[in-house]
Amino acid sequence: MDLSRQLKNAISTGKLLFGQRQAVDACASGEAKLIILAANCPEDYINALHANHPSVIKHRANLVNRELGIACGKPFAVSTITVLEGGDSEILSLDSNIE
Repeated sequence: MDLSRQLKNAISTGKLLFGQRQAVDACASGEAKLIILAANCPEDYINALHANHPSVIKHRANLVNRELGIACGKPFAVSTITVLEGGDSEILSLDSNIE
């Protein structure tokens, strides 16, 4: 799956949130279906997120935060993307790759 293409499709047709605080809030409210993490996202943040919300699928991308921001068409680095609705994309078919 081409993550960049699916992200652009999800941004235009679905509902996504950007940032670590938004991810924590969406998990706490039960809205988060998938969390995509940058390759250089802090390990302690990932561990805390996984410990507090083990049922939410977490996928670590092969892109660092700057590349993830570019893939989303954002002028800033993005370390965490929370998918609330996938829209017409196949992004929700990503599997968890975090233990």
